[in-house]
Amino acid sequence: MARRAGGGGGPRLVPGLWLWLMLCGLRGGGTQHSRGAGRPWGWGPAAACSPRCLHGGLCLGNGTCLCSKGYEGELCQHATCYPKCKNGGECLRPGKCRCPPGYGGRYCHKVSCEGGCQNGGECISVNGVVKCLCASGWTGSRCQEEDVLCVWCLISAVCKLPCQHGGKCIAPNVCRCRLPYSGLQCTKKRKE
Repeated sequence: MARRAGGGGGPRLVPGLWLWLMLCGLRGGGTQHSRGAGRPWGWGPAAACSPRCLHGGLCLGNGTCLCSKGYEGELCQHATCYPKCKNGGECLRPGKCRCPPGYGGRYCHKVSCEGGCQNGGECISVNGVVKCLCASGWTGSRCQEEDVLCVWCLISAVCKLPCQHGGKCIAPNVCRCRLPYSGLQCTKKRKE
């Protein structure tokens, strides 16, 4: 390591860290003691942590590690995420969570249904279980099946203006159109 000019004997450090270490009395060696036991705080070539500090942690003279931002633990072995990973996610490295199935986003805060929800279904989480909440008239794990037994749908599915071109009324004033038609009453022909 490069030494400071003027015979200071200390290693070359970022000026702010060097000042902090000097003011707090953390510079210097010490006697040989077991890790963390009554040894004066210090930093320098004499400081030895065994096993070594991980992820760029700084070994102090008393054999403890001063962890870099984003890590914690006796050896700086645990990554920390801020904000914390949600919904049972695991922090892999600072700012990066591994999300359990059904969740996504940087911090596992977004509900995510595998394959998505179809036909107007909404992805929700109920007591930790992620599922699609289907619009009336639809069923299945992804709302992909028409619910032919939906009595409410048959009663409430009234379209004031009839659906055209083979479209079907599936909710009050809502038509499900056959290709290539679209629009409120299936009157607009899409260009293919």
